Amino acid sequence: MLEEAVASLKEGGPDAEETWSPAINIGTAVLIPDFYVQDLDVRMSLYRRLSDIAEPDEIEGFGAELIDRFGPLPKEVEHLLDIVAIKALCRRAGVAKIDAGPKGAVVAFRNDSFANPAGLVQFIAASPWDVKLRPDQKLVFMQEWKDEKARLKGCKRVLGLLIDIAENP
Repeated sequence: MLEEAVASLKEGGPDAEETWSPAINIGTAVLIPDFYVQDLDVRMSLYRRLSDIAEPDEIEGFGAELIDRFGPLPKEVEHLLDIVAIKALCRRAGVAKIDAGPKGAVVAFRNDSFANPAGLVQFIAASPWDVKLRPDQKLVFMQEWKDEKARLKGCKRVLGLLIDIAENP
């Protein structure tokens, strides 16, 4: 197995474009608690499956399966499913990292670049939101998000805007 891994690395291994994963910090617990799924092996299996999910209907189906197997979703699992959805949005928007808190979000783009820089500048200039581009190429959205639910919803909205800009030059 080690020889195969070394050979894979020498051949280039998995494409970095396909394997990158955005960092998401919303300031909330995102996990499958042991009181919800007691068996550690089952929990780990669920995490592995969840890591391969990206489409909204797959996320919804996974949530429905959890409800069928283990009962109503605890808040931590709901947040975990939201984070998986946000991760998929980040990949589409080219966002490497998003940090959100009660006063808004800071967005870092992958490789410090954006697919449609002119569209982003136009959006910042005309936006009804309080948006600023810092000298370190991070985008700051100043919003009042009082709780976790508002932050999750706000991040989805911000990423949706960025996807629209990136995909529609």
